[in-house]
Parts: sequence; C-alpha cells; structure tokens
Amino acid sequence: MTIRSYAGIRKPGLLLVHSDLPVLTVLKPKVTSLSTLKVPGNHGRRVGLVTRFQYSVADRTFASSSVDSSRFKQGTARLGRKQGGPSSLYSRPSLSEMKNERIANRARVYEFLRGIGIIPDELDGLELPVTAEVMRERVDFLHKLGLTIEDINNYPLILGCSVKKNMIPVLDYLGKLGVRKSTFTEFLRRYPQVLHASVVVDLAPVVKYLQGMDIKPNDIPRVLERYPEVLGFKLEGTMSTSVAYLVGIGVARREIGGVLTRYPDILGMRVGRMIKPFVEYLEGLGIPRLAVARLIEKRPHILGFGLEERVKPNVESLLEFNVREALLPSVVAQYPEIIGLELKPKLLSQQSLLNSVIDIGPEDFGRVLEKMPQVVSLSNAPVIKHVDFLKICGFSLEQVRTMVVGCPQLLALNLDIMKLNFDYYQMEMKRPLDDLVMFPAFFTYGLESTIKPRHRVVAKKGLKCSLAWLLNCSDVKFDEWMTYDTIDMEEMETEQSFDMNTLMEPRSDESASDYDEDSEDDYL
Repeated sequence: MTIRSYAGIRKPGLLLVHSDLPVLTVLKPKVTSLSTLKVPGNHGRRVGLVTRFQYSVADRTFASSSVDSSRFKQGTARLGRKQGGPSSLYSRPSLSEMKNERIANRARVYEFLRGIGIIPDELDGLELPVTAEVMRERVDFLHKLGLTIEDINNYPLILGCSVKKNMIPVLDYLGKLGVRKSTFTEFLRRYPQVLHASVVVDLAPVVKYLQGMDIKPNDIPRVLERYPEVLGFKLEGTMSTSVAYLVGIGVARREIGGVLTRYPDILGMRVGRMIKPFVEYLEGLGIPRLAVARLIEKRPHILGFGLEERVKPNVESLLEFNVREALLPSVVAQYPEIIGLELKPKLLSQQSLLNSVIDIGPEDFGRVLEKMPQVVSLSNAPVIKHVDFLKICGFSLEQVRTMVVGCPQLLALNLDIMKLNFDYYQMEMKRPLDDLVMFPAFFTYGLESTIKPRHRVVAKKGLKCSLAWLLNCSDVKFDEWMTYDTIDMEEMETEQSFDMNTLMEPRSDESASDYDEDSEDDYL
C-alpha cells in the first residue's frame, strides 16, 4: 500500500483537519493537484481528485485536504468568509472601530447627563457605563438616597461607582454598624468618596482602629455620622499621631474614647499645624499644660477654634474690654468657649445692655467678665428680669450695680430659688439688706443644704457673724470652727474665685504616657 503524506489523518469517509490555532492573517489559498491514489484490497475503489490547499496564519503554514471537488468548493466558500465576510463567526472589529464605538457610547452618556443638568466635564478618563440606561440607574439610586443634581455636580466622580458593586455593599456595611439611614444623605454630601471604598480593605480596618481607641461599639456609628471623613484616613497617619500627642500632654488614656466620641474631628487634625500650636498658645497665656489637657477632656471641641481666625483676636478683645492680663487664664479656663465665639459684637452688646439697666461702666464690665465670662452669652430678657427682681426686693440701683459687679452670677440664677433664699433671709435670719450687698453670693448657696443648717447652728450658739464667714467655707471647715471653744470671727476664707488647681488634681488611675516629649518636632 502506497500512502502519500497529508495534513490530516484519513479514514474511510472521515478527514480530520487541524483548525485550533488563532486566526490572525489569512492568505489566498494555494491549490495543488496530487496524483490519483489507489488502495488495493477491499478499499480498491478509486478516490477522486485530492486537492491540497495551504494558507498561512501568523507565519505558520497549515494544510487542508478535500476529498472531492464539492468539498473543495465548500472550503473555498468558507475561506472567503474568513477573509473578511461580514457574517463570519471569526470576525473581529478593528481597533479604530472599537475606539469609535466607545466614543459614541460616551457621547450618548454625556448627552443624557447634560439633559438632566449634570456637568460631565470631570468624567473624562473615568470608566463609565456603556449605555445611558445604566447611568440613569445610578443617578436614580443617588436620588433615592437624597442627593440632588447639585450634590452630584459637587462630586461628579460618584457616577463612576457601580450600584451593585460599590454603593450597595458600602451602605449595607454602614447600616450594619448602626449608622442611621436618615443620616445617609448628609453623610454622602460630606464624604461621597466613601462609595469608592472597599469594605474589607478600607472601611473595616478604620472601624477596628476606632474600637481600639476605647470608643464603645454603640458610639461608633455616632462618630461616623459626625465625622464621616475619618473613613478615609490612614491608620498610621494623622489619627495615631493626634491621639499620641493628646496622651502626651496629659489627657487621660481612659478619657480618649470619650474625647473622640464627642469630637471625632480630632482624628483629622494635624498635630504640628493645629493641635500643638493651640496647646502652646494657651500655655503662653498662663494656663498650665495639664490644665489644658483637662479642658480638652471636658470640651474637646475647643481644638477646632481657629487659632489665628478666632482665638487670638478674641483674647485681644478681652484685653480691650478691660479684662486684666493676669486674669486671662482664669477667664479662658472658666469658659473656654469664649475664645471660639464671634466675641467682639457680643462684648459690645452686653456692655451696652448692662450700662442701660444698671449704669455699669467699662472698668466694672471688665470685673464682671473676669468673674463670670459666660455673661457674654446671656440674652437680654433674663438679665432684665433678674435686675427687676433685685429692685423689687428693695435694693437701690447703686446697690444692684454693686451686687452684680461683686457676683455676676446673680444675672443667671434660677429666680424661684433666689426668691426662696430671700424670703428665708428676711423672715428667719432677719438681717439688713446691706449684708446682702456686701455678700451677694448668698443667693448662690443651697437653702436646704447649706443656709438653713448653718444658720441654725450659729443661732443656737448665739454667734454673730457676717454672711461671708457663715457661708464662704467648706462644710469640713465650718464643722471644725463649731468645735472651737472660742471662735475668731475674722478667720474666714477669702472671696470665692475660680481655682485653676481644681483642673490639675492628680488622678490615681492615670498611667504613664508612652509619648516622648522630645519627639514633638516630628509633628512639625
């Protein structure tokens, strides 16, 4: 049996051809004729003309054979379609055709966005849906979240987020943490970039870090609602350095969680630019560093007062309104909010009010500010009511002015309590009004807890004393005096005033700081 070499394996009625390589370039077929093949034996029938044609694909030559002329024609027809016929299953659009199609799709998406008022200029280069229908789905979903066209124009890159792949997973995660759906709108307005985040890679590690700062699980959603930008911070960046610095100046470790819960903005503050300059400025005013730490524990929002924009101008205003420089630390420590207010207009307004109702002068107004800086935040009506009450009690205008300058708290006390104290004073103590002018702080003491029990003890002993001696001391000191055989009526504590040391009382539960004072320059 004589066999000529072929590109396929020939069996009775079957011809296998290799056709599994990629088609890149198709050349015209070469047709050659082979001599007739005779196979002796049972397979001695004549096989018609065997035709071989070759074509080159990607610089490689393949051969195919057809058994007869009809098969050759079919192969030729198929080959013609492969060469570029539009109905070929193997056809591929050219790069230019693909590019033109992408441009056309984007143009249709842009046309849709412009039609609803969205400016797509910033979307160039961003991967967008290929159809306007998918883009409409994204816009509708954002509308359901409460975002307006204006909100989207403020951050148009949000349109690059897929509803199913980005938006829904992120919002579901926030909901599971406890972030209220009613806050989603404001949340996304403040930090729309969250929709680009990965729950596992970006969001979960930040939440875990916050929990490590002793923020209670129930407080985590409130922190995120107040300061959603925290979800975009790096763990080893601003967050860790700001916390380390606060601990370093004396903020108790066990208070850090509460501080961050009440004012999470601290996590985004740079130490060298914001926190450290603020702390050092207060120290420069005369407030000890540990006292500053205690103020931050109680009112962490003071760190958000702009040092140049508010704090320094407000300090200058206080000096301008006759607050003595030596008492500035006391004023700020009593009422830290005073350095964050739009202060000068309030000072002008309150000075004018007090001048009109009790004829108070600029110097006396300075003394009022030193003793009760909260006076700048009092509204007109309560001030006038308290002044009228004192006048009804029988005090002259001059006496009222003296009392207010001596104890400005009279302008803010509960009027019902003041009436009870005054009634007891008149009916039981039977002392002259001048004693109250000398010691107007009488109205600030509790009637049942302090005034009545002490007055009864003194009356029982038949002692005559001033109101200041009777009331301006601690319970321990008063009880000690009552055990003396002889009592020096001059022995009494000085007039009550704010004591800075109360902010710096040692705490037995505080641990030593790991913060290195020498490393402060690292934050600059």
